[in-house]
Amino acid sequence: MLSLGVNVDHVATLREARKIDYPDPVQAAVICELAGASSIVAHLREDRRHAKERDIRLIKEVIHSKFNLEMALSEEIIDFALHIKPAQVTLVPERREEVTTEGGLDVLKVKSKLQEVIPRLKDKGIKVSLFIDPISSHIETSKELEVDSIELHTGRYANAEGKNREEEKEKLREMSVLAHRLGLKVHAGHGLNYRNVQPIAQLPHVEELNIGHSIIARAVFVGLERAVKEMLQLMNPAHT
Repeated sequence: MLSLGVNVDHVATLREARKIDYPDPVQAAVICELAGASSIVAHLREDRRHAKERDIRLIKEVIHSKFNLEMALSEEIIDFALHIKPAQVTLVPERREEVTTEGGLDVLKVKSKLQEVIPRLKDKGIKVSLFIDPISSHIETSKELEVDSIELHTGRYANAEGKNREEEKEKLREMSVLAHRLGLKVHAGHGLNYRNVQPIAQLPHVEELNIGHSIIARAVFVGLERAVKEMLQLMNPAHT
């Protein structure tokens, strides 16, 4: 079965809208896990706009599935990750003015920094993934950096329509094949929702989809447990 990682950041976003102590992303993580999510994802941003250190520590402590910490190449956040030791770190680009992550990590531009950071993380037993655009040179560089997996950025696919969407899907297919051939585990995510997820779920060699906003938005109307189960049914129709 294709695995689902649920990003609980937007539960924290709702909490931070009032600067109160609920809804709690830790409670959301437990519900998602019980509903069938194979991993929980949270992004500790430099500006702490949603998830906080407290959330990250408690999520890691209470869930039994994989905890995937998204983070930028910030020394402060790197030190935090080395201290709490999540099962996986996904390195992502980050700009404070962006609403959400706008593209993949430019691994060519930051290769020297990655060469320094990745071994530090792996020495602590942390698996490392890179969130990258579907570009062959970025996948080949990811292999050189000896990461455990890549997460293909599906945002351009999600935002495209018609023929352009088909072209973006084909890029993702070709790059998933290349990554698999190079021995990398292939994940995908960003902008995926209940209307566009199935073509990505059918791509060869993709083992995990990471989805957040659309699941949390759906949960407003049907509840979080059902929202997770509905996504899993779309991803794995033969197994429901």
